[in-house]
Amino acid sequence: MTQVDDASIPVEAGVRELQALLGSKDFPGALRVAQELRQRVPDNRDVLFLLAMTQRFLGRIDEAMATLDHLERRYPRFSRLFQERGHCYVARRDALRAIDAFLRAVNINPALPSSWTLLEGLYRMNGEAANAQTAASHSATLAALPPEVVHATSLYSDGDLGPAEQIVRDYLLRRGNDPDAMRLLAQIGIAREAFDDAEILLEGVLRIAPDFHVARHDYARALLGRHKFSAAREQLQVLARKGLLTPDGKALLASSYAGLGKHDEAVRLYRELIAGATPDADVAALHLSTAHALKTLGRTPEAIDAYRAAAAARPKFGDAYWSLANLKTYRFLDHEIARMRAEEADPSTPATDRYHLCFALGKALEDRADYEESWTYYERGNTLKRSESRYRPEILENNTRLQKTICTRAFFEERAGWGTPEADPIFILGLPRSGSTLIEQILASHSQVEGTQELPDIQRFAAELQGREPDLDNPRYPGALAQLSADDCRKLGERFLKETRVLRSLGRAFFIDKMPNNFRHIGLIHLIVPNARIIDARREPMACCFSNLKQLFANGQEFSYGIDDIARYYRTYLELMEHWDVALPGRVLRVHHEDVVDDLERQVRRILDFCHLEFEPGCVEFHRTARSVRTASSEQVRQPIFREGLDQWKHFEPWLGNLRDRLGDALERYRN
Repeated sequence: MTQVDDASIPVEAGVRELQALLGSKDFPGALRVAQELRQRVPDNRDVLFLLAMTQRFLGRIDEAMATLDHLERRYPRFSRLFQERGHCYVARRDALRAIDAFLRAVNINPALPSSWTLLEGLYRMNGEAANAQTAASHSATLAALPPEVVHATSLYSDGDLGPAEQIVRDYLLRRGNDPDAMRLLAQIGIAREAFDDAEILLEGVLRIAPDFHVARHDYARALLGRHKFSAAREQLQVLARKGLLTPDGKALLASSYAGLGKHDEAVRLYRELIAGATPDADVAALHLSTAHALKTLGRTPEAIDAYRAAAAARPKFGDAYWSLANLKTYRFLDHEIARMRAEEADPSTPATDRYHLCFALGKALEDRADYEESWTYYERGNTLKRSESRYRPEILENNTRLQKTICTRAFFEERAGWGTPEADPIFILGLPRSGSTLIEQILASHSQVEGTQELPDIQRFAAELQGREPDLDNPRYPGALAQLSADDCRKLGERFLKETRVLRSLGRAFFIDKMPNNFRHIGLIHLIVPNARIIDARREPMACCFSNLKQLFANGQEFSYGIDDIARYYRTYLELMEHWDVALPGRVLRVHHEDVVDDLERQVRRILDFCHLEFEPGCVEFHRTARSVRTASSEQVRQPIFREGLDQWKHFEPWLGNLRDRLGDALERYRN
């Protein structure tokens, strides 16, 4: 157990002393140390847990239960608090409540031998032979596993990833390939979003043990994490054919369908899961996923109903409220705003729910023209979100300097003709909230163009060139571009077209990749698909940066949660785009959002000419096009174009002086 706070070093030493005192059965001494630690760090998970244990050993059961209640409010998914509560109920001779507590513990953390053993005894005492046998079976399974794997699994289940990883790595170094240990290491990788490592580990597990079905389930999760939706679906269908697809697996299958653009199928699966949900199922999350798919399909009234159902199913479910706000067209009712205010102000509301509520309240109050309080919530939400981020702006700035040094005009001239000759892709890139979804909708309204989504492939290729365990201060990429041969570039281009083909269900000649962050990788794009079209969607910096500051992204875009960060990011974007204009002249079409709003047809013709497409009136009437749209602007692009959004930031001008100062000459340079 290593959960600590800012005073980590002395607290860790105190926790070790406390554990030693408990081990030597010096319970009065342990109580003294635990109470002293609690005075210093009242919400430390490990101190509270050890204090409750000490209180139980001293027979002070009521005090132990009160400590555990406080612990649960702070750490509701900590399995060992429920195990300790079970011990307290055993001390009170309350078998039914003890069983309930131990069950809650093992549902969170199945690697708790003590809980399973006590459950077996309690069930036998109550005459529940079948349940006793099930508990005994779990105990036997744990007993058959190496103790290191059991211990590491228990730590992993309670979120102690560092210690768990160290234990299992050490074990694998000593014992070699062990499917259970390899699977656990992969699970830790998935929890840390190291999906590439997890994918490799689980491929190895399934080579050794092809019938290790839970590992195949985890393999599908890792593939989904890498946006390999088709491969994930294949793995889940293997389990389905064998009748081994769990509800969690079915939810993963629904996610794979959504990733493949088959949202109707995803909705069907989510609704089946909701209809058959057990009492312990996360119905709120299922309603939320259903709503996201419905939103993408443009079935907005149904999506609203599903978002409301998610909020009703889980108190303080910030994501449900933010998702309603993120429709952009939804207007909150008075009672919804009152509930959000109360839940955001509740000290027991988890941080993640709290910042989701802040962004939702910011939007709700902005819609009511209460701009001062709206900004208060936007600012609070950004502060909370930024506090959990490890974003370092200097990494992108250093990468930009390297791009300018390596990806010169001469560099590309020496590599003319490399890559695959196909001209299928159209890349729309820039900053989020810059009008890229509008351009995508315009192009996807053309009979020869298919809109897909924000594709992760180019960023994945860059990560592969970066290598495993990258040194972010001295990166291999973009320098690795100079090591690529003509054959390497051709193969990467062919791979890009092959891996994205599964998303091209309409069979049109061209398709759109709308990943905004691809502006960092124009050099790589040019090397592997030199005939692709690249469009830079650009928006006036104050409007663009403010729009990012009030947007809570599902993942990534960590630069958007602070005025200094977003201003630095915008300036770095301008610097890099200026470089591409010099190194690859004429390669990128710049489209200013304000120009599209002011003169739609002229800009539509300009965009189509650049893409070598004939003019079609449907591109001007883009809002009539029925298609799936997977971004925050999905509802807005289903309406005719409007000017009101251009100057929305001016309502917040009294609080954006610092942003203007940080942007500096970018306020003029952006028009270049």
